[in-house]
Amino acid sequence: MADADPKPASPVTGDPPADPPVGADARSGGELRRLLEIVALCGLVVAQPLLDVVGRSPDFFLFHGAGTVEILLLVAFYTVVPPLVCWLPGLAAGLAGPQARRVAHLVTLGLLLTAFAVQIGKQVSPLRGALLLGLAAAVALGGVWAYRRWSGVGQLLRLASVGPIVFVSLFVFASPASAVVLASGQESSGPGAATGESHPPVVVLVLDELPLVSLLGPDGRVDAQRFPHFAELAGGSTWYRNSTAVGGWTPYALPAMLSGRYPQHEVAPHYSQHPDNLFSALGGTYDIKAQESITELCAPQVCPATDQTATDTLPVLLRETGQLLGQILAPVDNHDDPTASFREPTARDAGLTGPASTADEAVPSDPKFRFHTLNDHQPARFAQFIDGLSRPDDGPTLHFLHLLMPHAPWNYLPSGVRYEAPGDFPNEGAGWVQLARQRHLAQLGYTDGLIGQTLDALRSSGRYDDALLVVTADHGVSFTQGAQGRGMGAVEAAPAEVLWVPTFVKEPGQRSGRVDDRNWEHVDLLPTIAAHAGITLPFDVDGICGGCPPRQRADKEFRDVPGQPVTVPGPATFDALLTGRGGPPLPAPMLPELVGRSVGDQPVTDDGVRAEVLNADDFSGVDPASGELPMLAYGELPATVPTGAPLAVAVNGEIATVVPALAPDAKGRRFAVLLEDESLLRAGDNRLELFEVVGGGTQLVRRW
Repeated sequence: MADADPKPASPVTGDPPADPPVGADARSGGELRRLLEIVALCGLVVAQPLLDVVGRSPDFFLFHGAGTVEILLLVAFYTVVPPLVCWLPGLAAGLAGPQARRVAHLVTLGLLLTAFAVQIGKQVSPLRGALLLGLAAAVALGGVWAYRRWSGVGQLLRLASVGPIVFVSLFVFASPASAVVLASGQESSGPGAATGESHPPVVVLVLDELPLVSLLGPDGRVDAQRFPHFAELAGGSTWYRNSTAVGGWTPYALPAMLSGRYPQHEVAPHYSQHPDNLFSALGGTYDIKAQESITELCAPQVCPATDQTATDTLPVLLRETGQLLGQILAPVDNHDDPTASFREPTARDAGLTGPASTADEAVPSDPKFRFHTLNDHQPARFAQFIDGLSRPDDGPTLHFLHLLMPHAPWNYLPSGVRYEAPGDFPNEGAGWVQLARQRHLAQLGYTDGLIGQTLDALRSSGRYDDALLVVTADHGVSFTQGAQGRGMGAVEAAPAEVLWVPTFVKEPGQRSGRVDDRNWEHVDLLPTIAAHAGITLPFDVDGICGGCPPRQRADKEFRDVPGQPVTVPGPATFDALLTGRGGPPLPAPMLPELVGRSVGDQPVTDDGVRAEVLNADDFSGVDPASGELPMLAYGELPATVPTGAPLAVAVNGEIATVVPALAPDAKGRRFAVLLEDESLLRAGDNRLELFEVVGGGTQLVRRW
């Protein structure tokens, strides 16, 4: 045993002889040794991998509004609680005697070694699932045998109990998240000097993950039918059509936009690492009202505390990191990016719920929702942003909002209706990438409604004519099959989708729209805002203001990794963008002549072979007043349905859409259908039906 002097093993059982009676001091020493061994393994299994992931993602803490106290409490929880949870059951088992205590400790070590071996196996081998778990268990059994056979193994474990201290120190002092924990860094150059007497209201709305091509119709203009408010904005502002992002990840792209400098270092998107930025430059002249999401670039001395209501931070951190830890420990591949689940909390989530409708606009009895009736389903930050625009300002004011729209997860229809979707839907593969883009465009339609509300608020408050209004996005995203996302693979395959973003600047007093096709890069945003605001920047920038002579080079600079510029060759112009815009088309309607028809008017057969609709229960007990509807139907198809076969989905007896059956993926033969017309649903129970269409559209075979 590792917690006592080694004794000759019994030739019969292999166990050491029973311990002689010992005193309380010896027993406490043995428990201390056991606890240290468990601390060491818990550090390797829990603390190190978890702190490594969140330490590389300071935006995780910024998004959840966590400060130094909450972060340190979280670290203390994962450093202290897991070892105690693993140690106490064994301590209780000791009430049944020393042998039971030894067995309980060996079982605990075996389980921890199995979890550790799973993590190592995921990194060094292609094995996953039951095979990996079985191999890890075998390795753990070998480790337990070695622990019982050689006392040096236990001594090594006890020495390793200093590991959690090392892991915590690295997290607090050396990880990118240390900037958030310690809030220490460079000093700001201070506010910029005000020039002249004109300091107009400045309103900046930064959207997220929005390719310019998503807004465009076939003629290269903003699609006014699908996105009327973006078209309205373009009609009254300067549209920098050749505007591109300088990075594909918000923690690098947004600081570059607001500092006017290309990303040089992999540091936290925090004011301690980016002290010279839009907020510090305007802070001497302007009152700053900033709503940031996954950055904290506005220092406390510039941005006073707001009255926004937020959920309790620590419970949210524990919930999110608990889910992340489950992914780390699982013997299957899962994303370990804690930012992948970011979504804008709604006003209801943040306790800002208002009336569902105005006094003269009753909640409809069927789900024909109107955009403005869903106040409590709007993003909380946007609700506060609009509230700030609706109130009078005492002096020059900057209203800033970074909104995670239309960023995934995609849960909104243009009307404002919310729907839920499984988190494991793939974005790659034939059919799936088209569905992803369809959902993205639907959420972009909802975002268009938010743009309309912003314009309405500016006009109703009397700010619109005099204001400098900027609407843009930090980066795009590729929906090109085989290159979905916004990393370098996507940049190389579909630069038009990742780099080009909408940028609209309505200048003070501007009445009509115009187009500027200069080679705009997003480091140009800060100097452009400062020039219109009458502020001289007190620090150097890489960008060029919108009213200055344009840059002469035709290529684009992009930095997937800070400090490592990648050149996208020219001619990087809007015309070139239109020529190779890329991106998958929306699925062409299959058998459009069936859509809208009654199922009762079609010949239907039934061979008894059924699909499984996994969310069928969601179509019962629908409550229109909640603003949430089951607009996505999904499930598993029988093997007899061929890939590409037309599937007709009917709601309450009316065929809503016809889509192709998707090819099998790693999780089987699945199907998923977005139902974009919420008027098909009604309050209460709804009937969902699924048919395979055969005979060239002349016959339906019931599948659900």
